[in-house]
Formats: sequence, structure tokens, C-alpha cells
Amino acid sequence: MSPSQTLRIIVVAPESLSPEPHDAAALDAAERSRHLRIGLLASGYNIVAVLPADAFLPARIAQIQPDMIIIDAQSEARDTLEHVVMSTRDERRPIVLFTDDVDTSHVGSAIAAGVSAYVVAGLASERIKPVLDVAMARFRHEQALRRELDDARTQLSDRKLIERAKGLLMSRQGLGEDEAYARLRKTAMDRGLRVAEVAQRLLDLADVLA
Repeated sequence: MSPSQTLRIIVVAPESLSPEPHDAAALDAAERSRHLRIGLLASGYNIVAVLPADAFLPARIAQIQPDMIIIDAQSEARDTLEHVVMSTRDERRPIVLFTDDVDTSHVGSAIAAGVSAYVVAGLASERIKPVLDVAMARFRHEQALRRELDDARTQLSDRKLIERAKGLLMSRQGLGEDEAYARLRKTAMDRGLRVAEVAQRLLDLADVLA
């Protein structure tokens, strides 16, 4: 089974593919949406749901847990995007936006909000897979960078805690710097904790007893 076949996709799109016959704009949008879904299926993607951008979208995304979200929007792309971004703020997912809105002034804000690919004015079926592949690769790269940044912030915060706890032991128990760290490290090993966790508990206790 190819990666595309295992990728579970939600399409956020207009509610109906059969609008009123006198509504030319809605008919055009429905036809474009139909071609997009056919292109996804023809490329081997697994569309697990097609959902409207309404107040229930966050709960539905949380329930389905898709691997990727595709937004199929017309001129209201910005509003639809806001719904999707709000739905994925706690658990990020790659977002691909297909729109016929030729006003690209908000592309930058869309990318900043989490859109991995932004496609204007339709896309030939044979190009859908490369676009989605690039979007997924970009999303994974950005997630790796975020994890690295979070790890760096955690390490810096841990070092600050340990330095403060060492200073407390040195001033109150007359220990040298190496002895103070050895005390923290031994306590951490004995209790199955990280050194930073022991440091935080020691500082909290000192605050209570101060």
C-alpha cells in the first residue's frame, strides 16, 4: 500500500455539490470541488470525510484524527482557514488550501497560520500528489524544527533551575558546586526523576520554608 493510500484526509468544502441551478457561482464552486475530490481519489488518497467549515468542525476533526486537512474554499478562503486553524491549534496537522480567490495578499498570514501549501485557481489532477507530498514534507520539517526549539528551551530552563538549586545548597549547607550537583543528581537517581525536577522541588520547598 502506497503512502498516499494510508494518508487519511479530511476535505473542508462547501456543504453541497448540487447547489441551486440558478446560482452560477455556487455551480462553479461545486464543479471545481468535484474535480478536486476526483483528483484526490484518482491519486490514491483516502478521503475519510468531507466537512463544512462550521462550529462543529473542531469536534469532528478531533474525533476523526486525520493525517491531513485539505481546504476547498472559494472567495471566503480566509474565513474557512480561520475555522481550520482554530480546529488544529492544539494538535497541528498539515493543511493544504485550494482556492479560487485570486487575492493573494493574505498568503503570508496563511502560511504563518500553518498552511503547508497554498494553491490558487485550481490544479490539474496529475499535480495533486506532488503538491501534497511537498506539503507533508514541509509540515514534518517544521514539526522537527519546533521540537528542536522546544527541547532547547527546556534545556535552558532546566539549567537555570539546576543552577539556582545548586546555589541554594551551597549557601545553606556549605557545599561546593560539584558537591551540590552530585547531591541533586544522586537524589534524582534514587527517586527516578530528572535532575531538573529535583531542583524544582528543592526550590519549591525552600519557598515554603522561607
